Amino acid sequence: MKTRRLGRDGPLVSAIGLGCMRMSTIMGGRQPERDSHSEREGLSTIEAALDAGITLLNTGDFYGMGHNEALVVRAICRRRDRAFISVKCGIQRTHTGAILGMDGRPTSIKNYATYSLQRLGVDYVDLYQPARADPSVPYEETIGAIAELISEGKVRYLGVSEVNADNLRRAHSTHPVAALEIEYSLASRFIERKMLPLARELGIGVVAYGVVSQGLLTGTMRGGVVNEQLAASFSRLQGANLRKNLEAVDFLEQLAKSNGCRPAQVAISWMLSRGDDIVPLIGTSRRSRLSENLGALDITLSMHELNALDTRSSPAPSSAAGLKPPGAAVPGSTGNSPKRRA
Repeated sequence: MKTRRLGRDGPLVSAIGLGCMRMSTIMGGRQPERDSHSEREGLSTIEAALDAGITLLNTGDFYGMGHNEALVVRAICRRRDRAFISVKCGIQRTHTGAILGMDGRPTSIKNYATYSLQRLGVDYVDLYQPARADPSVPYEETIGAIAELISEGKVRYLGVSEVNADNLRRAHSTHPVAALEIEYSLASRFIERKMLPLARELGIGVVAYGVVSQGLLTGTMRGGVVNEQLAASFSRLQGANLRKNLEAVDFLEQLAKSNGCRPAQVAISWMLSRGDDIVPLIGTSRRSRLSENLGALDITLSMHELNALDTRSSPAPSSAAGLKPPGAAVPGSTGNSPKRRA
């Protein structure tokens, strides 16, 4: 497994990370039906990722209200040294999984960390980050609490998630930030306008989630069949937007076919080409998908192919899906920005 550095002076992690959310939470907050089979498959997927050389495991204390961390600890048993554990915190939920809001008060952050350390059975969390900025709490206070956890040896590195440019600067001025977790894919390139240049200016790595855009870039949404929960969270997966996006994804499928691989592998390979400071997350709960997506590491797209993908995608946050049909000059304004993500 190739490695990449999180931030200018941060730790080395695997070039691809595993996003563990889907093992415990469905997009939008709904809890998936859990049985012994899905539990074993999720656990086996994390173990297979570690066996394949993936070190970055991305979880959150609110994924399944602790369920995800309990799953991770079972997978890293007796091989803690192979895992770089990233934990998001701060989102409050009801017993049904509905989101109540964000709590970024320093005392709450430290409380969350205490429970995560206990559930994970570790002495420290490698990367700790508030899932959002709490608008009712000065961001410096939230970040300051994590800085204190770092000084106490309970956290190694500071991360931030889903923040704007102002909060990224404020966080980094309070304590050096190792990584910014944010959505980034061929279908969602808004970070290229301000956030990515700023992260590089400050020496902050990017952990990219949604690299196949909730399945849009896998070519599996033919016929317009989309999970209702996903469609409710992303306008690009709704109605006319979805139909236009599926037409645009045709080029990605053609490129995959010419390379003898899957569309998702091309999408991940493109993401890997965007810079050594970007670590894409594979968000899956199945070993078969994990193995398939890791195949992206063996694909080398030509400069011509990369340029073609760039030409047919757009960093505009208002575009339908980023990918433009061949010959299109300007993407239509048909909704690419997702609603708040848990």
